This record gives sequence, C-alpha cells and structure tokens, in this order.
Amino acid sequence: MRRPTEHPAPAIAPDAPNAPIDSPVRRRLPPLLRRSWYGLNQAFRRRIAHTGVTPDQFTALRTLLEADPSGLTQRELTVLMSSDPNTVASLLERMEQAGWITRQPHETDRRAYRIRILPVGVRQFETCRDIAVELQAEVLTALDPAVRELFLTQLDLVAAACRKAADDSPRAQR
Repeated sequence: MRRPTEHPAPAIAPDAPNAPIDSPVRRRLPPLLRRSWYGLNQAFRRRIAHTGVTPDQFTALRTLLEADPSGLTQRELTVLMSSDPNTVASLLERMEQAGWITRQPHETDRRAYRIRILPVGVRQFETCRDIAVELQAEVLTALDPAVRELFLTQLDLVAAACRKAADDSPRAQR
C-alpha cells in the first residue's frame, strides 16, 4: 500500500514524446523539479531537526563558508542561494540573533553589509554536513553510477537555463 506522501510515477504513454509538452502523459519539468526539491528538503529538515538548523540556514552557512573569507553582501548571498531578498533578510536576522553570523557595514557601499560566518556558525554547519552528504549519496543511488555525474551536469544546465529565463523575464507591473 502506498503511503499518502508517496507519489506514483506518472503513466507515460508510448507516444508521449509526440504529446504536447504540458500533457499529463509527459514527464513535465516543473512538477518533477518541485517534487524533487520538496522531497529532498523534507528529508533533510527531518534529519537535522535535532540540531536547530533549517535547510535554508544550512545552505546560507555553506555558502558563506565556501565564499571569500571577507564575506558576502546580502545581495550576493541571495543570488548564490537562488533565493529571494525577503527570505534571505529574515533568515540572516535569525542567524545573527543565534550568533552564527555577523553583519558589518560594507567598506565601500554604505547601503550594504558584509556578512561573515562566525565560529559558532561553522560548528553548526559541520554538525549538519555529514548528514547532508549522506542524504545526497543516498538519493543519488537511485541513478546508475555511470550516469550520476552526467545527470548532475545536465541538472546544472537546466538550473542555469531556469535562472536565465527568470533574468530575461520582465518584472510584473504593479
């Protein structure tokens, strides 16, 4: 019996490649990406819940740790995390209150702050890192080892194309 949170694989008709791109008989990019992200995010959230770190906080900590030691601006962090400014602003406020990061005035841009990870933030990241690596390895076992790197390369291309589509799209008029 299927658990309520499991999604059955869509039945793909033999002639699906000839069906319209948004046909229910086709594998469609938006629902596949959403199901993938949601499932991975939920699994990670549950596995690190005992640490007090959220998946978004882990991503911010990793991004700051891997960045230039002089830190990042909030805008740079937002882009690197593929997030939106309001989400990152709220996230950083909570992380600063927890003592994981520091925000100092930017040396040349009076409107910006330079965000740096603090030792407590590094420890929080390290607490979750092995869990993240283990989960990634577990999920990727769904693929034949011979195609894993190719899949990740192709997914990176799709992610870049999605980012370009967003950047090239006009902003909604208010």
